[in-house]
Amino acid sequence: MRHEIIDPSQFELTDKVVSIKRVSKTVKGGRTMRFTALVVVGDGNGHIGAGLGKATEIPEAIRKGKEDAMKKLVYISMDENASVPHDFIGKFGGASVLLKRAPEGTGIIAGGPARNVLEIAGIKNIRTKSLGSNNKQNVVLATLEALKQMKSPEEVARLRGKSVEEILG
Repeated sequence: MRHEIIDPSQFELTDKVVSIKRVSKTVKGGRTMRFTALVVVGDGNGHIGAGLGKATEIPEAIRKGKEDAMKKLVYISMDENASVPHDFIGKFGGASVLLKRAPEGTGIIAGGPARNVLEIAGIKNIRTKSLGSNNKQNVVLATLEALKQMKSPEEVARLRGKSVEEILG
């Protein structure tokens, strides 16, 4: 169930705009302005995707970003108290994001871009630290990368051909 293509039509997806940037291209007649929108979509139940949209108008850029994010939906594993199964550092470009497991009642302790991803994914208890670059796009993608690499004890046991009790000790 890990990295298979997920059909977005079977989920009730919510989206969140992480950042909107105005970018320009210099051409012979002057500068052409465009907008870039970084959008995160998810169902609050372990499905999450991030996408980038560019257009001359902001709403159009957001729509394109949402479509792009839907194409990149992935499933992430969570433990019984809506946290991550284990600690992990996700890297993307210059950004690294440390995700730490947290007990029930902790809430989401995270900075802006990482918080958006975790809220939309449906994680309720986690501690994070953004290391390295503060570039919003790279932080979002590093968080997603860390979540994709997470393995539940059941998955690890299946891969190693052991029981869950042997893995957890």
